[in-house]
Amino acid sequence: MVSCRNLVAVGRSKANGSPRFGPILTMLGASMLMLLAGCHRHDTGVATSQHLDFNQDVQPILASRCFSCHGPDPEMRKAGLRLDLAEWAMKKRSGHPDAIVPGHPDESELIKRIESKDPHHLMPQTSLGEAKPMKPEEIAVLRQWVKEGAVYRPHWAFDTPMRAALPSVANEAWTKNPIDRFVLAKLTKEGLKPSPEADEATLIRRVTLDLTGLLPTPAEVKAFEDDKSPGAYEHLVDGLLARPAYGEQRARYWLDYARYADTYGLHYDNSRYIWPYRDYVVRSFNSNKRFDRFAMEQIAGDLLPAKDLDPLIGSGY
Repeated sequence: MVSCRNLVAVGRSKANGSPRFGPILTMLGASMLMLLAGCHRHDTGVATSQHLDFNQDVQPILASRCFSCHGPDPEMRKAGLRLDLAEWAMKKRSGHPDAIVPGHPDESELIKRIESKDPHHLMPQTSLGEAKPMKPEEIAVLRQWVKEGAVYRPHWAFDTPMRAALPSVANEAWTKNPIDRFVLAKLTKEGLKPSPEADEATLIRRVTLDLTGLLPTPAEVKAFEDDKSPGAYEHLVDGLLARPAYGEQRARYWLDYARYADTYGLHYDNSRYIWPYRDYVVRSFNSNKRFDRFAMEQIAGDLLPAKDLDPLIGSGY
């Protein structure tokens, strides 16, 4: 079960148990590594090592270029064509050619229209009926997608996660976990080599800054350097996660995304008495609250049965 604390993945260790290095990867960072390693592209934007992904490669083009006239809004939809859902895009329309014929781009009206040289036939068009051609790389992506079968996928939040295949690497001994393989494969592709392992002083500085936003004291650095036990790094991280400063540090990012502020800003910069929400977020991280609960309290906290005020405070989001 994902919790607030699971959003942080702790750095790795050497095979003998002593610290290796200490960059802390958030879930977002790990996801970006997977994306970087999982889909190699040329400048045209067309994937070369695997099939195009609808959500990543195709949907953004359709959304920006087609949905204003062929999207979910029935009041704005033209020619009875809706391209945001597969069952609508493939639907037979009386008096109209098939918009998408999976596997056959040259038989698909969508491709014919976006490649047309006739300004009256070319799509997309502006609200004034003026042709507004797609970029060549956008056309290439849509053509390739139809050729591959025009596979639609639901929004990523409703799609079953699929584990990416691990890339092969030359230096197997360097990798200690699956993420390492993606990192090393990307470094190799860019002609780079991994940095040397960090010493204990650098390691404690990195992990303490990341988890608490504060520097370690000289005494803490010396104690870590002197600790030769196999679980020294893990004990260090456990201690940092138990500090109140951990929740304060992690909450900063969430509060930034929520656009939290103690004052209104500008003009007279009047105070906003929403500080209980700030403290609620800090408590949530420090108590390792389940992420689904954390999100639910902020979306619908006033509708939840409450044993305390936290759900109501969370709805201040």
